[in-house]
Amino acid sequence: MSEMKDMILEVAERMLKENVDKEMVDLIEQGKWAKDLWQLLYENGMTVVAISEENGGAGGDLDDLLNIVRVTAKYAAPIPFAESTLANTLLDYVELKPTNRLVTYSTARDNSFSIDHQLISGTVANVPWARHSEEMVTLVHGNDGDHLALIDLKQSSISTSSNLAGEPRDTVTFTKSKPIYISPPLQPKQIDHITKLETAFKLATITGAIEKTNDLTVQYTKEREQFGRPIHRFQLVQQHLVHLAAETAITLAAFNNVTASLLRGNDQHEIAYARIRVEEAITQVATIAHQVHAAIGTTHEHTLHHYTRRLWAWRDEGPTQSYWSERLVADLISNSGESLWSYLTKSQTTLSI
Repeated sequence: MSEMKDMILEVAERMLKENVDKEMVDLIEQGKWAKDLWQLLYENGMTVVAISEENGGAGGDLDDLLNIVRVTAKYAAPIPFAESTLANTLLDYVELKPTNRLVTYSTARDNSFSIDHQLISGTVANVPWARHSEEMVTLVHGNDGDHLALIDLKQSSISTSSNLAGEPRDTVTFTKSKPIYISPPLQPKQIDHITKLETAFKLATITGAIEKTNDLTVQYTKEREQFGRPIHRFQLVQQHLVHLAAETAITLAAFNNVTASLLRGNDQHEIAYARIRVEEAITQVATIAHQVHAAIGTTHEHTLHHYTRRLWAWRDEGPTQSYWSERLVADLISNSGESLWSYLTKSQTTLSI
C-alpha cells in the first residue's frame, strides 16, 4: 500500500464528485462518453498511478489503482478507466512499455487472435470501449505459445454493441495486422496472473457499484415518508437495510483481501473466493435495493438503475463465478491428499482492521 493512498483517493473522489452527475452518466446511452473527465484524470496522473517511474508512471502500487477504479465505478463515470489502466498494468507486468494513448484490452483465451509471421489475425467479441480507443492489448496465440501484444486499432474493423448498462462492448477484427510490440511467449503462471488481475479489476468496479447502491438506498429510506414518518423507521425496512449493509461490508472486505493478497504475492485462492461470493452479493444487493425503492427505482429518471444495471452486466463479464468454481474444484481434486478443511482455510493473508 502506498503511503499516499488516502491523499490520492481523496483527490480522485473530489474530482469525480464535482464533475459527474446523472446527465453525464446518461451520455453512455447516447453513444458518447465523458472525454473531459478522462482528460482531467489523465492530467492529474490518475491513469498512471501504478505504473513504474521508469515507464513514466507515478510509482504507486496496485492497491492505489484498484481503489481509484472502485471510486470511478462508485460514480458510474462513463469513461474506460478500469479498462485502460488494466491494459497498461498488463503491459507493465510482462515488461512491455505502457502506452499513453487510450487503450483497451481483451484476454480471450479461445485463440481468437493468432500470430503468423509477426502478423495478427482473428476476431474477438465483447471488447470494452473499442470504438473509442486508439490501441488494444490482447492475448494472441502463436506456434510457440501465447503472447501479449499491443496493436493499433486503426488496423482493425469494429462492429459496435453494448452491455446491459449501455457500455460499449464491441467486436474487433484484425486481418494480418502488425503489432506495435509483442511479448515473448508467456509462461502458464503469467497467464494465470493476467486472469487474476482482470478479475481483481472487475471486483473493484463491482465493489464501487455495490457501495453506491447501498448509499442510495439508505438515503432514499430517510427521505421517503409513509404514514407520517421516514420509512427507515419501519422494522421491515430496517431488516432490509441491515441485510444490504452486511452484503456491502462482505464485498468490501473481499475486495480489500484481494488487493492485500496480490501485493503480498500469496493470492492462492483469495481471488476465486472473492469473485464467487461477490456474485452472490450482486443478486442480494440489487434485489434489496429495488424492493426498498419500489417503483421509482425502476424509472430512468432515478439514478439507481445506473448501478444495478452495471452490477448485472459486470456479473457476466470476465472470469466469472463459473470459471473460478471450476478452477477451485480442479485444484481440490489435484490436491486430494490434503484434508478438505485445511485446503479451504489455507491462506497466509491477514488483514488488519
